[in-house]
Amino acid sequence: MSETHLRIEVHDPDTRALPALVAADVDAEGGRGMTLVDALTDRWGVQLREDRKVTWCELATGLTSPDGHLRDPSVTRVEVLLDLYAALRPPTCSYEPGPGRVGRAVAEESVIDIVTDFLRWLRAHGYDADEVLDRAQSRCEATHAESGR
Repeated sequence: MSETHLRIEVHDPDTRALPALVAADVDAEGGRGMTLVDALTDRWGVQLREDRKVTWCELATGLTSPDGHLRDPSVTRVEVLLDLYAALRPPTCSYEPGPGRVGRAVAEESVIDIVTDFLRWLRAHGYDADEVLDRAQSRCEATHAESGR
């Protein structure tokens, strides 16, 4: 995340050629990549580094501020739940969301563990876990549509 945008980067060791917008013919086999990036993203650019070039683009997230997602009570509740859940797990496993793929993967695995435990709890108590999941999905979609997010 970069402020209120999601940033995507591609690193390329070949610094001889820079990405450019070109008008590709209908029959051309190439030349449309950056045109697609330009059409689908809010902004893009290239950074030249000593050993590589970094082509980047950014997509607006719809957040009004960099921490806008934190104002959602559902997100806050889940973060508290994840912290509590981490306290109950063995010391080798912890929920430590951080920047990058590893932090994201740890957070995602923690959520999967929690959902799995809830499903087991539902089944152990005679509930139809699939029906509960369907209702939760419907509620999530309805609140998502209401909020415009």
